[in-house]
Amino acid sequence: MRRLDRYIVREFMQTFLIIFFSFAAVFIVIDVIDNLPKLLRAGASFDQALLYYLLRVPYLVVLTSPVTVLLSGLFMMNALAKHNETVAIRAAGISIKRAMLPLFGIGLLISFTVAAMGEYLLPWAESTRSELYNVQIKGEQPEDQLLKARIHYQGTENDFYYFGFFDGYKNTLRVIDKTTVDFETKEITERVTAASAAWDGDKWVFQDIDIRRFASGRQVYASFLPSTDMPVVDVHPQDFVRITKKTLALTFWELRDYIGRLDKLGEDASREIVDLHMKMSYPLTNLIVIFFFIPIATVNTRSKGRGWVFMLGLLVCFSYLIVVRISQSLGYNSVISPIWAAWAPPRSSHY
Repeated sequence: MRRLDRYIVREFMQTFLIIFFSFAAVFIVIDVIDNLPKLLRAGASFDQALLYYLLRVPYLVVLTSPVTVLLSGLFMMNALAKHNETVAIRAAGISIKRAMLPLFGIGLLISFTVAAMGEYLLPWAESTRSELYNVQIKGEQPEDQLLKARIHYQGTENDFYYFGFFDGYKNTLRVIDKTTVDFETKEITERVTAASAAWDGDKWVFQDIDIRRFASGRQVYASFLPSTDMPVVDVHPQDFVRITKKTLALTFWELRDYIGRLDKLGEDASREIVDLHMKMSYPLTNLIVIFFFIPIATVNTRSKGRGWVFMLGLLVCFSYLIVVRISQSLGYNSVISPIWAAWAPPRSSHY
């Protein structure tokens, strides 16, 4: 059995590598045609252009891994059935399920590998590639993550905030406006404004703060304080930091923290939630697609059904990425639940 397991693993991996490098060659050729003139016009040297394309390899591995696994299995199963090797396996008293068991181990290993690449190698590669193109080749200044203007934020106690400007270098705020609303009466109960605020390490210290309270549509209290450290807002400086990286350049935990900050600031995080769950659902597809090509091993060599099963597998192969992109687009625009957008394609592949 160990010899048969090694044979199945070797045949699959040989086919897998051939298809992967074929995909890589086609992908890079198309990318070179599209982007190489742009790189050269921007002043890229040969070494920079080469590094730019090498940094695309992790993205290529993650993107095409389910399709590569599916095609590898289809071609391998077709070859086994064509040369009657599946008949010999059954004649030896070995079930097809047992003979193909190593493939599930490979699928699981590839899933973990792709997940690890998506969590560690891909964010580094995408960040480095973006810096290489924008800063080193085009000569642009790095995008500033510590400055943000016109911030709207909904608090936890029916409070609505507006901040005119946040300076992350000095940890200061300018033009603060806090409005408290009673949703039962649909009336404003308090209005607090301040000219500026500075973070002292533990809390905000406000300058020129004006406090007004209302009841039944009338002002019942007014107070002006030149300076105060009263807890007017429940946010921290890091909550205002704007992430300029693409989600591909963020790890799972970085993206989760960023989604939390977007929620606190009242901004739409549908796109980020989809990408967060895709980091978990997409690698599992490498294991699920194995169920599509195993049936070919059980089809008789002379049966036309084997050809139809093979064609069906190819159809699934090329339609899968389309389904993923459509689901992502629907999730990005909140047409469907972001979580469902990320998990629906793998689940539909399983069924």
